[in-house]
Amino acid sequence: METSESSTSDYRQTEGEGVPGTLSTAVCEHLRKLCLREFPCGIGSWNKSRFLPQKCRVWRELVPKEEETLVPEEETVEALLGLVRSNHSPWAMLKDASAEDRFLRELAIQNPLMIKDTFFYSYFRSLRVVNKGVSLVDKDLLKFLKLEELVLSANKIEEIDANNLPPTLKVLELYGNLIASMECLCSAPPPRLQHLGLGHNKLLGPLESLYVTSHNWPQLVSLDLGFNNLTDLQSMILGLSTLRHLRLLVLQGNPLSLVPYYRGYTIDSLAHLCVLDDITVSPNEKHQFRGLNIHGDLLAREAQFVVTIGNVRGVLDSSILDPEPGPDGPFISYSYYVTYDFVEDEDLERNVSGLVEATHHDSVLDEIDKHFSGTDEEDQQEDPLEGRHRHRGHQRFHPGSTEEMSKELSEFIAKEMSQMAEGSVESGITEVDESETSISIHSAPLPQSIDSSEELAKLRPKIDIQLCPSPGTVLFNTVHKPWSDVIPCTYEMKHTLKELIRVKAFLLAGTTVSIVEEKILSWPVVPTPVESPLPAKKGKGNNKKKEPAKNKVHKKKKEPPRELRQDPPVLTVLGSGLVYLEPLLAGEAVVSTVCNFGVVRTLETDRLTHARDSKKVKKSLKKDRSKTAPPTMESGYQPEPLSVEVQIQLHQYRSVEEAFLSLID
Repeated sequence: METSESSTSDYRQTEGEGVPGTLSTAVCEHLRKLCLREFPCGIGSWNKSRFLPQKCRVWRELVPKEEETLVPEEETVEALLGLVRSNHSPWAMLKDASAEDRFLRELAIQNPLMIKDTFFYSYFRSLRVVNKGVSLVDKDLLKFLKLEELVLSANKIEEIDANNLPPTLKVLELYGNLIASMECLCSAPPPRLQHLGLGHNKLLGPLESLYVTSHNWPQLVSLDLGFNNLTDLQSMILGLSTLRHLRLLVLQGNPLSLVPYYRGYTIDSLAHLCVLDDITVSPNEKHQFRGLNIHGDLLAREAQFVVTIGNVRGVLDSSILDPEPGPDGPFISYSYYVTYDFVEDEDLERNVSGLVEATHHDSVLDEIDKHFSGTDEEDQQEDPLEGRHRHRGHQRFHPGSTEEMSKELSEFIAKEMSQMAEGSVESGITEVDESETSISIHSAPLPQSIDSSEELAKLRPKIDIQLCPSPGTVLFNTVHKPWSDVIPCTYEMKHTLKELIRVKAFLLAGTTVSIVEEKILSWPVVPTPVESPLPAKKGKGNNKKKEPAKNKVHKKKKEPPRELRQDPPVLTVLGSGLVYLEPLLAGEAVVSTVCNFGVVRTLETDRLTHARDSKKVKKSLKKDRSKTAPPTMESGYQPEPLSVEVQIQLHQYRSVEEAFLSLID
């Protein structure tokens, strides 16, 4: 019997006495809404002659006679059944009504005298109360003498008194509740239970492995603990290994399923398991991971992700909209990069006092890193050995290791920020509102000393809200690249994380991916006039003869390269969107997508870009006639949308050999 709505006369009498939020109250309310005592169900003027008390008859009345006709105002059973079965009838059942509800309605028409409490308690073997706000399973449930299946999903249950569960139960489903521990179920667990569903609850802590043993569930065949907060795989497997009848297991959605050896270790430890996370365990899998459980204590309890960012397409070349620079500037340069936020272990954040949350070409914190760690532009290029990048967007700084370093750091920051403040005043830099996508730096007043990470954080430039990472995450970025029709990022970064609960919360929230344009204006530095020394007086001491003009060689002086002063970069978010990572938590190994931010280019801008490129090609054609001219703009113009290729992979071992190699590394 599924409870969504129902009632009998006996239940109506106790309706006012029920406690809100209890299971028995929900059952009564469901029965009341089924209207089992109202037309066309129950007994009334529409069928009362069928249920009048029979009088004693003499033997003559027992002689068969012609069938008595019904009273004109009464309906036949077939007509009444048609009213509840027809989809066009006002008394028809709802489309999502269960088979149990339909059975009760038809039974209330065919034999309404059976609709009593004793019938409900002795007949029904299944009870489903879904999304009814139940918070308490009371002792009235014990009245169901033959109950084998109890489904209480999507309610508000925090604890269950196992003494109120019928001992005849074989299936118990409690999905989507607020249960924080299985301890409440183990005080008097149903001895015949074969399936236990506790997915999407709040189970947390290593002690939960103590409650999944054969002592509590001797007949358990199927167990679903998916999408909780269980983190200790080794302890959980130790308890599950005592369940000799266990054949189906679901643990996906827990933080423990994010470790790379999760599936292999579980399969090798539970030899009788047939299905893990709704995927059949094949003989090949058992062979590949044989022997992995022996080294379970040596395996690192951490999750490993690889983020790959591919090509960026559809970017508008903003340089075509800028005027040609004059001799006095400004000289404008553009670069493009992609940012994304990713979770980081809390203990690492605690040890790091300064975090660079934004990508900034000439930020003060970048200069600090270069000053103390000796990094240069070569460190920002691709490492051919590891295939990774070191990016400015996630550099870190560790001040205060010694008193001398702290003093030197304070002096350095004060000097750099003072210079930036002076430059900002000269170039007329102003602070912009956070709602704009174009930002610039505005220097803040400098403290005399830097004694804490909080004070250091105050020195950061104000950043566009779209360029700030989500709470609990760090912003990462690709290498800056110049404009091209297809900008290859060729970015790959490995993230290794130990705090698995934080990782799960991050995967549920997703990551924000943005394409950023960086615009830098450079101005020639005007040299300060230097006073020329006075010419020396002619005296007797100057006896040197002038060399003849023939011996003089006129050399052209090379003009020194012009020194340029750069304004702080102006960052513009061209496109930003959320990438959903929940599939990684649900068992998928890779999330691969193309983030589409819509079309930002127009026919006019593409014509300007095409014309500029054509001039360059024509110049090269004069030198090399083998080259062909670029194609002209076609009539069916279809601009390419702004997009970026993103792939995030959860690393999983594919064999026991791969797991052993990780131990060696």
